[in-house]
Amino acid sequence: MDLSTTYLGLPLAHPLITGASPLVDNLDLVRRLEDAGAAAITMRSLFEEQLTLEAAAVWRSMDAHADAHAEAVSYFPHAHEYPLGPDQYLEQIRRIKAAVRVPVFASLNGVSAEGWTSYASQIEQAGADALELNVYLLATDPERSGAEVEARVLEIARAVRAQVRIPIAMKLSPYYSSVAHLAAALDQVGINGLVLFNRFYQPDIDIETLTVAPHLRLSDPSELLLRVRWLAILAGRVRASLAASGGVHDAGDVIKAVMAGAHAVQLVSALLIGGPERLASLRRDLAAWMTDHEYSSVAEMRGSMSLAHCPDPMAFERGNYMRILQTWRGTVETR
Repeated sequence: MDLSTTYLGLPLAHPLITGASPLVDNLDLVRRLEDAGAAAITMRSLFEEQLTLEAAAVWRSMDAHADAHAEAVSYFPHAHEYPLGPDQYLEQIRRIKAAVRVPVFASLNGVSAEGWTSYASQIEQAGADALELNVYLLATDPERSGAEVEARVLEIARAVRAQVRIPIAMKLSPYYSSVAHLAAALDQVGINGLVLFNRFYQPDIDIETLTVAPHLRLSDPSELLLRVRWLAILAGRVRASLAASGGVHDAGDVIKAVMAGAHAVQLVSALLIGGPERLASLRRDLAAWMTDHEYSSVAEMRGSMSLAHCPDPMAFERGNYMRILQTWRGTVETR
């Protein structure tokens, strides 16, 4: 049974890798992830605002009256609330690289090209095997068009691509006006992988205190369907590797993602719930299913259910849309 795959040009023992999470802040947990069979380790994201805060602290130490960004900075957590500062992040890359034999991916989360380029070089020098750019940009300005938003993403991609030689993956949201067009444009820029998708966490409102209450909700398998759809749409249409992120909790979810076209499958919520050892059981279940269904390799299975195998993808999508709407057989109570 050949479970091997290639992601971002790097050979992996199988498609199961960790997504960006706090699990890798602890070296003991990192070793447990490798022992459980993680094919690659993705570090938690370092936020552009952390780099801004550090630069602002240096600036304020030189000029006691410098407070131009005081209000904006106050929106974000204080520097001590981040588990890893910029310097500690680089050191953590070095420590993890020394502790494991599998590839280690760094992750940057930001909104501007300027916030990432110089630090991307430092990440490369620290030894990261690849860099994941987590673009978390919620377009709230009614004056900014969808084309302008996508242009910002491409600007980030070009700037970082010009700065480093290691592979780059772009973690996108599903809310662009044309995900397929943006994916093709990123492919042309030289981005090596696309991670589908970022999760936009939805804040709640506390109606008693009249405050916005941040609420972290782990993923569930229902979220995988959106990822599977876009993996199937993009598979065979871009040169970049494809990774699924969000909603993967059992071997069936892994199989769906791979059949749709994924080269790698990121795990976070399943590991936060079940611990690093959940990886081992997922790998065993994947191999057992493939044996039962007479697949000799992951490569044979990958993309077998993608739209590239459909002569008219638009008609296929329209047909599925209509068929789904016609499946409702429930009854509506009338009075």
